[in-house]
Amino acid sequence: MNPIYRLFENLGKVAGRHQQTIDLELSTALAAPAAFNRSALLFRNIVTLTTTALLLSACQHFGATPAVEIRQVVSEQRPAGCPEQDESCPLVNIDTEHFLNEPVLNALIDERLRRMTMFGPESQMPTTLESYQEAFLRDARPHWSSYLQAKLRERHGDILVVELSSYLFTGGAHGMPGRGFINFDRKQNRELRLNDILLPGQAGNFWRVARQAHQRWLVENEHDQDAEFIELWPFQQTAHIAMLKDSILLKYDVYSIAPYSSGHPELTIPHDQLKGIVRPEYL
Repeated sequence: MNPIYRLFENLGKVAGRHQQTIDLELSTALAAPAAFNRSALLFRNIVTLTTTALLLSACQHFGATPAVEIRQVVSEQRPAGCPEQDESCPLVNIDTEHFLNEPVLNALIDERLRRMTMFGPESQMPTTLESYQEAFLRDARPHWSSYLQAKLRERHGDILVVELSSYLFTGGAHGMPGRGFINFDRKQNRELRLNDILLPGQAGNFWRVARQAHQRWLVENEHDQDAEFIELWPFQQTAHIAMLKDSILLKYDVYSIAPYSSGHPELTIPHDQLKGIVRPEYL
């Protein structure tokens, strides 16, 4: 094997293991922060991590899409004077990624995370994530917590798929999680939405195929013979769409097509089922 290829392969393996460790810790916090042992958090106060996803000059030499360089920034704040070992202390944990040389994408991530803090009809979008942290901690009661996260889920060709996550706990049996995606076309320097990737007049056919994916999900989760479940949780459309390499992923909020205990259901539509529906350049 070419030594350069071997070098990049080894770097990729190391980076992959590092990222999996970070993702595991953060996804655990997002999944069950009420029960999460805060003394085990990897990050406190303002911590900046640099994660590099580079294939550098070897990829560029062969005409590949320019490498993606990411700076991961994690900030965890508690009220002043609240000791780390006190698990009743409110906290705000923000884990986001900054894409070097992608200001439009960075602005989208920032705006979308701020929008995910709006859980009530009277909520106003904060001007900055820092101001959200301050306001939340100022009004928070013991055990309250808020988590916001943005991470690169997949990159293929010119497309970057960023997944957004949130979790808000303000008392009660459990908190409220949120999810979202940004499908960013680096070549066009803009976000792609569903209407951007569909052929003209194909929205109805897209959701017809999505309904078929929902039926597969019912079978896989043994709900297809449960008449009560089907009546209570019928299929519906979702705005959370990820343009993955070999499929389009639909993700649903809790309480949308299944109860809270089902988490965020995901429906997968393989590309071969979308020919004639999605523009060829996105398949």
